[in-house]
Amino acid sequence: MFSSDFQAEILRRSAKIQAGMRAVGADAALIHTNANLYYTSGRVFSGYTYIPVEGEPHYFVRRPVGLKGETVHYIRKPEQIPALLTELGLPQPRCVALEWDATHGDYMRLAALFPEAKVVNASTVMRGARAVKTEYELAQLRESAVKHAEVYHRIESVYRDGMTDIELQIEIERLLRLHGNLGLFRINGASMEIFMGNVLCGDNADTPTPYDFAMGGAGMDCSIPVGANGMLMRPGMAVMVDMCGNFTGYMTDMTRVYSIGDLPEKALDAHRCSIEIHRELSRMGKPGVAAADLYHRAVEMAREAGFDDYFMGHNQKAGFIGHGVGIEVNEAPVLAPRSKEVLVENQVIALEPKFVIPHVGAVGIEDTYVVTPDGLQAITSAPVDIAQLF
Repeated sequence: MFSSDFQAEILRRSAKIQAGMRAVGADAALIHTNANLYYTSGRVFSGYTYIPVEGEPHYFVRRPVGLKGETVHYIRKPEQIPALLTELGLPQPRCVALEWDATHGDYMRLAALFPEAKVVNASTVMRGARAVKTEYELAQLRESAVKHAEVYHRIESVYRDGMTDIELQIEIERLLRLHGNLGLFRINGASMEIFMGNVLCGDNADTPTPYDFAMGGAGMDCSIPVGANGMLMRPGMAVMVDMCGNFTGYMTDMTRVYSIGDLPEKALDAHRCSIEIHRELSRMGKPGVAAADLYHRAVEMAREAGFDDYFMGHNQKAGFIGHGVGIEVNEAPVLAPRSKEVLVENQVIALEPKFVIPHVGAVGIEDTYVVTPDGLQAITSAPVDIAQLF
């Protein structure tokens, strides 16, 4: 199913999952959501990864045909799994970890496979394992970061006078795809959807959205009520670009701001405040530091600068200033006021202290960082100052 080199990577990941399983008393985990299948196997397939608390994972595959390996077993339905475990010499689990983030129907069907087993939450186990990246994963993220920045350096070249926000977004999407972007903005949570990211112009940035995103936008249709709404970009407007950084299956998150002509001093000052928050949190963000402490320091700096009314939204505020990224764009940890998480070396975090200035738009930057003993190390790189599109 994968090369011997990648087999070693899978075993490293499995060891982290198995440590999490021991912490919750599970002797096996059965995984089936796409992001976690990708994490445990290196590809998305229709089927299940079975991870015993000792030993290597096994893959019970429905589709596609043609996958090979000693641990690959083809099935028609999950009800075949218990008998196959016996054939493989593996015991039936006494305590099985299932993904509570999956649909209720899938959860109940998989729980019924092992009627005598206690069921615990595999979603929290997987969240913890995926939060701390391996060296392979960090390399994938750095590759995405380089390509992400290459596209952002070209944004000014595709702007033309008289554009709408959606026309600019389409041009940026084209640049992304031509640079190898996979086009999938993978998000954890069935109630959050977006297409390749956000371009927010003027007061549309102040439009509330039902999703737990830092910035809003009305969108082009009520079926996806977020992002660009087709408005004409006019002088005096800020244009915030927060587009998908998925080039490798691992996503970086980066926001930059452009302007149509000159912006008022208030917007420029708020943008500078965002940059200062990044610098401060980069120094603070070392292993062992509480995620909530970073949040509170950012709020404090915004208040001291006189911008607390505009911080993380105006009409509607987001309740966080950063989040983990990786296979999905909203992983652990979350930098929020009630977070109990602490930073761990090799976590990857997107910081996004942003402001919405009424009648101007959204300002502030977002960058992706690796947690190191010396603080947060940025892997995304593009000019942070507001660039005039004309």
